[in-house]
Formats: sequence, structure tokens, C-alpha cells
Amino acid sequence: MSTQAQAQPTGTFRTLRRGLALSPELRAGLAGTVALALVSMIGRAAVPVAIQQGIDKGLSAAGGPDVAVILRIVGVTVGILAITTTCGYFMMRRLFTVSETALANLRVRAFRHIHDLSMLHQQSERRGTLVSRVTSDIDTITQFLQWGGVILLVNGGQLVVTTIVMSFYSWKLTLVVLAAFVPAIVVIRAFQKRLAGAYAESRRRIGVMLGAVSESVVGASVIRAYGISERSGAKLSETIDDYQRAQRRAMRLSVTSFSTGEIAAALALSAVVVVGTRLGVAGQITLGELTAYLFLVTLFIQPVQIATEVLNELQNATAGWSRVLDVLALKPDVADPAHNGVDLPEGPLDVRFDRVSFAYPGGEPGQTGPRVLHDVHLDIPAKTRVAVVGETGSGKTTFAKLLTRLMDPTDGTVHLSGTPLTSVRFGSLRARVVMVPQDGFLFDASIAANVRFARPDLTDEQLTAAFAELGLLDWVQGLTKGLDTQVGERGEALSVGERQLVALVRAYVADPDLLVLDEATSAVDPATEVRLQRTLDAVTRGRTTIAIAHRLSTAQAADEVIVVDRGVVVQRGPHDELVTHTDSIYAKLYASWLEQTR
Repeated sequence: MSTQAQAQPTGTFRTLRRGLALSPELRAGLAGTVALALVSMIGRAAVPVAIQQGIDKGLSAAGGPDVAVILRIVGVTVGILAITTTCGYFMMRRLFTVSETALANLRVRAFRHIHDLSMLHQQSERRGTLVSRVTSDIDTITQFLQWGGVILLVNGGQLVVTTIVMSFYSWKLTLVVLAAFVPAIVVIRAFQKRLAGAYAESRRRIGVMLGAVSESVVGASVIRAYGISERSGAKLSETIDDYQRAQRRAMRLSVTSFSTGEIAAALALSAVVVVGTRLGVAGQITLGELTAYLFLVTLFIQPVQIATEVLNELQNATAGWSRVLDVLALKPDVADPAHNGVDLPEGPLDVRFDRVSFAYPGGEPGQTGPRVLHDVHLDIPAKTRVAVVGETGSGKTTFAKLLTRLMDPTDGTVHLSGTPLTSVRFGSLRARVVMVPQDGFLFDASIAANVRFARPDLTDEQLTAAFAELGLLDWVQGLTKGLDTQVGERGEALSVGERQLVALVRAYVADPDLLVLDEATSAVDPATEVRLQRTLDAVTRGRTTIAIAHRLSTAQAADEVIVVDRGVVVQRGPHDELVTHTDSIYAKLYASWLEQTR
């Protein structure tokens, strides 16, 4: 099921609770950080108090200005500011350190979880969308915590301290200020609900946009070959425009919300001037107190104004956080039994499919499509070399994915040496069973590094020997830099056939007990195929090998051929026996292949 379909907007505070629960690092030392924020705000409140004291007790002192009092007030204020500024520094340092640590861990956790999702989960979501979960979505959280988080703490502390000091000077004026913001709070709260949905849509659109960009870059050669640059560009422009419209809608709501705070701030300041002047005339407040109060109102208004903008950023960050949490909430349908699992028994592995059927998910959640494998029941003895053949779409690759547990059967059980595959720990399974996929995927590194992914401890001498044993030493030494040749992203600096050669060497050095070849020689030229076939005979001897065969030369060399037609095993036996049945599916496939190779 697509994670995109599940990424519905949730309540801001619910998302924050879920996020904090999954990132306990963010709660580390939070009380101390808040305490530092409160202390740092005392310095800001100290300035208006110093102004009031300076006016009432220094400038307005009996007999004229008292310079000594003014200097004493200035000295105390400077000391307070020095202490509170230091506290502010440590508060921001703690917050930055904690947020970076927590979100780095969250990024790693999200990546590992996506990697643990089954092939079906990953195929149901565009690659760019999945990448955006661990890049741009977490970036929005990072930006908010390191900017908005600081502001929230600072402004929260400033509001608390300022309100207390304001109430000390005049509770009447304080009520006036609070009353001016009541309508704004109601309006802003209503806008926040709409903003949550707007930013959720914006985060979804950026995932779609990144997916389209990724597709255009990866498929650049196809786009140029078919001359569809304009159509591809139009499709990309459409996704960019969709994201722009979603972002503009969110920003319009954000600006409206911010403007409401501006209006409330202007009303509050105007009301304090009018009411404060009347209280001053009535003798209920001194000139110094009124002056200090106006400074305090500015300190009160500032965080309220900024709070509307911070809340908007909070909605954006929450939308991104919700998307990351939605991915983390997905339970892999192919899960590692880990500590509850078992290891495969030592020695060669035999294979058993016990009434296995498989159907890919349908269009609706919980539904499945047509079955691609039907009630497959077969046993493959250990050390047997088997070729699985059939027309395109017959279920051959699905057979290989079930055997290597990239997917689990819809019905039935796959056993290796009597052990149900679902109970085998991934560590044991991946060490003993190796699959060479059809595309021969390579990492952006050298040929040597790609082979060493299977065995990191492989020496240069062992690496050279592996190529020599497979008859590929002359080929690799003929490359510009030999084993140090860089293969490029996805191995695109090599031809498709060359990528398959490197992938086969990588599987060979892994020394598996069960080797699964998914049409691993389909893109190799005939001359190389003959050389590889001779080498593979030696490589596969003594271990169970199952080759999904497109070229029937692989079937000729196998001990046994299994023929799959529309998801059903219809024939089984040695090649020489199967071709004698002239009306059989295999005989027709073989005749067709011979015709193509002439």
C-alpha cells in the first residue's frame, strides 16, 4: 500500500507527541534548556525596569538628577545582561546540539526503515517521494527546531517574564493588552487548522516533484532517444506548478495569519498609550512606570507577532514530520524474525515450494490482483542446477523473489533444507543465498569496490584470482584502469553486459550455498556468453543453482528444466527429454530460440 495514501494530515500536537516519542533525544535536558531560556529573558525585562528606576529615582530625584543612583542602576543592569546573555548562548548551543543529534538519528532510522520495507512497498511509491522523506521533509523539521525552536523558547520565556513584570507595574494595563489579543488568538487558531492541511499538501507535492525530477534525470537517455524532451519538460513543469500553487496557498494563509497578529499589536500599543496617559494624569502610575510599561508592551508584542510566523513554520515542519512518521509506522510485510528466527542448517541447501501461490496487491488497500503463481508444489534437491523457463510474464522472476524472500507468498510456504523461509534470520539467509538480478545493479564506485560489497576482506590477489577463475581477467585488465575502473552511478559507465559480468563475480566471491540467477546473462554478447557458460559450469558445481533463463543455452546446461506457463508449473525434466515432446511448451520455446539465434 502506498505510503502516500496514508499521509493524511493529523493534529499538530498529536504529531509532535508521536515525533517526541520516537526521538527521545529531543527531550534530553529539555528542563535545563527551558530554565536557561527563562533566565536569559530576565535580561530583556531588566532594561525597562532599569529605565523606570533611572527616571523615577535618578532623573526625578529630589534636588535634581542623582548621578550615583543612575550609575549604580546601569552597573547592576550590565551585570544582569552579562549573566543572561551567557545563559542565552548555552541555551542555543544545547538546542542546536540536541536537535542535530536527534534529527540525524531520525534520518538514519527513516532510511533504514525504508530499506527494510519489502520490494512491493518500495515499488508502490515513487523513488523521489521516498527520498524526500529522509531529505526535504526532515530538513523542514531541522530548520524549524534550529530557528523556530529557539524562537519558541526565547519568546515563550519572554512572554512569561514580561507578563509578570507588566502585571507588577499595572494589572489594569495588562488586562487591556491581553484583551486586545483575544480576537487575534481566535482568528489565528482557526487559520492554523487550515494551514495544517495546506502545508501537508505542500509537502506531498514536493515529494511528487522530486520524483519527477529523479525520473527525468535517470531516464535522460530514453527521453533524448525518443525526442520527447518537450513532453517530459511539460510533465516536470506541471509537477513544479502544482507544488508552487500548493505553496502559494499555504503562504497566503500564513500572511493572513501574520497580519492578524500585526493588527492586534497595533491595537494593544494604542490602547496602552491612551489608558496609560489617563492613569498617569490620575496619579495611578508614574512617568517612569509608564515609560517602562511601553517598553514592556513592545517586548510582549514582539514574541506574539513572531509567534504567528513561527506557528506557520511549525505547521510546515509538522507536515514533514507527519510524512516521516507515516513511513516509520509502516510495518514491513517481509520482516526479519531476528532474535526469534533460526539459522539455515549447514551444508548444501535443497528447495521446496509447498503449495505456493502469489498475487500482487490490487488497486485498493487489502485487495490483491490476479495470481501470478498458482499452487506451485515442487522439490529441488541440493546441489542441483535448475533452469526456470517460460514466456515473458509467466511468473519466473516472481519465483526467484519468493525463493530469496524479497517477497512472501500469498499462500503456501517456501522451505530451504526443511526450514520455512519466514523463520530464517536475514543475516543467515543473505549469507547463504545470493541473487544476481537481471539489471546487475552496481554502486557508484570502482569495479573492485563493487565486488568487495560481497566480501569486504577480499585481498587484491584474491580479487584478481576470482576474475581469472571466471575467465574474465583479460576483459577487466583491458579496461582503462583495470579493477580500479569507476563504474559510475548505477554502473552506467559500463555497458549492460559488463555490469552483469561484475555482478556475477560479486556473487561468485560471496560463495553462497544457493545461487539464484535472474536472467543474469541476458544482456551478454554471444561470445562472452559462451565463455561465461563454461565458467558458470564450474562456479555452480557443488551448490544449488536456480537460473531464471531467457536464453535457453542456460537450460541446455542445467541438470533439470522447470517450465512455467501463466503461473503454473507445466513441465519438468532434463532438456534432452523435454525437447522430444514436440507439441510441448518447452519444445516450442526452444524452437523459437533456435530460430532467433541463427
